[in-house]
Amino acid sequence: MRGLEVTVVILAAVLALTWLARRLNWNEPVTLVAGGCLVGLTPDFHGFRLPPDVVLLLFLPPLLYWESLGTSLREVRRNVRGIVLLATGLVLATATAVAAVGHALGLSWSLAFVLGAVVAPTDATAVAAVARGLPRRIRTVLHTESLINDGTALALYAVLVGVAAEGRVFTWHGVTLRLLLAYGGGIAIGAVCAAAAVALRVRMRDRAVVSTLGVLTPFATYLPAQAAGASGVLAVVTCGLVISQAGPRLGSAGIRVQTTGFWEVSTFILNSALFVLVGIQTPALVTASGAGTLGHRITTAAVVSAVVIATRLIWLYSVPYLIRALDRRPVQRTLRYGARRRFPLAWSGVRGAVSLAAALAVPTTKDDGGPLAGHGLVVFTAVAVILVTLVLQGATMPAVVRWAGLRDDPGERAEERRAHRQIATAALEALPHHADLLGTPPHSADAVRRELRQYAARDQDTGTVAGRDVRAELELRRALVAVERRALVRLRDRRSIDDAVLHRLQSVLDSEEVRIDLSMSALPERRERARGTGTAGGPDAPGGAGDL
Repeated sequence: MRGLEVTVVILAAVLALTWLARRLNWNEPVTLVAGGCLVGLTPDFHGFRLPPDVVLLLFLPPLLYWESLGTSLREVRRNVRGIVLLATGLVLATATAVAAVGHALGLSWSLAFVLGAVVAPTDATAVAAVARGLPRRIRTVLHTESLINDGTALALYAVLVGVAAEGRVFTWHGVTLRLLLAYGGGIAIGAVCAAAAVALRVRMRDRAVVSTLGVLTPFATYLPAQAAGASGVLAVVTCGLVISQAGPRLGSAGIRVQTTGFWEVSTFILNSALFVLVGIQTPALVTASGAGTLGHRITTAAVVSAVVIATRLIWLYSVPYLIRALDRRPVQRTLRYGARRRFPLAWSGVRGAVSLAAALAVPTTKDDGGPLAGHGLVVFTAVAVILVTLVLQGATMPAVVRWAGLRDDPGERAEERRAHRQIATAALEALPHHADLLGTPPHSADAVRRELRQYAARDQDTGTVAGRDVRAELELRRALVAVERRALVRLRDRRSIDDAVLHRLQSVLDSEEVRIDLSMSALPERRERARGTGTAGGPDAPGGAGDL
């Protein structure tokens, strides 16, 4: 089928399957993959293959970038040891365990290690779908692990494919150097690209231009890192984390609202389309010939799937307890989870599109022209692991969370309530100064003061301000929104709140500022403004309250 027809079918499948899953309260990733399998059984899609580069170059950078923008850097710092152990140590342990099993079942050592690298990383898209409802700390660990372990696995994969297809000599020294280059180079390039993006954002005022820069940023970060032999994944994640710290100070409320809306829609489409594409390709990959007898393929896939799940369970019920015995600091004791509450973390190792793209990218022939024996078995097994983890772990995750007794983090809600009060208090303290500066009538200032006091007391937005001089109140309220935003960012910078709380409250403030600007634009201009003696308005005016 032609590209346009394929795009229409995939988007229609995303729309219909998502609606069905939400209507019937089914697991969305499983529903999307199952629906994709049905599409893949139709004659027009028989043998459809998505080029691996499309996933790695078109889908992966924007998805990783958006996920990293919403990651709490404070929580990452707090749990950095556990995240690093999962994103590196567990990836290597899984690859080694799968390689041992794959070799025992007939694969060469080099191709068995390739299979291990293919199925070792969890998938950021799939993990995000199954991690909803988990406490903040577990959600952050899973989220960040899935962002980083792609870089570890793909760096290992690049070395191992060279061994299998090009006849290179495998050495741990070479693997170590490759991983160091992947991590160090990826982080450095990501930081440089983030600094360049921030410098450009400071100078831009046009919404369309800023949005275009946002779309370009993940691709302009990923490609140079890959070209330099570093990890494009880690470069994009680093870039996103750096920009997430500077983002609240950049641009206007209108730009942020528009950009957020764009990313939410586009990443939803990309996420859902990836699951559908995995399903579409599954029938052809499963029935592909050249991978040995069907019984041997099924046995290999079942054993490898069990090893992938078991390795994660064993790791999370052994390594943390070893560290616990060695590190007795009080601060570490506050981060401990019991065996039952740890189980959802151990059960969240869902694989996805990155594993499929890596499997499809394994060459079918060696450099000398001979066939790469076992290629079909690697692809078949990778697809099976993706389906098993999605269905077995993804579909049962809500029940596992309920069994573990996990609830939303009360500390996160407490931080949000505290931030509500503190930013309202900051606005109340700044109100007299801004009222004098803007020449706000006393009765209008009193109306805004009452609103802010009610906001601070009830921790909720009270709606549109009311008063006789509506414009004066709106001008004052807009100036105070800027004060509240600065107070909110200070709370994040002091680590009193995390980035998730900041993003939620900033979204409220940005929406309020956009509402105020729209309300002001609908009012008749004051005479003195018509004569040019007033303050220039508009959410995107240079130097306005939104440009912080």
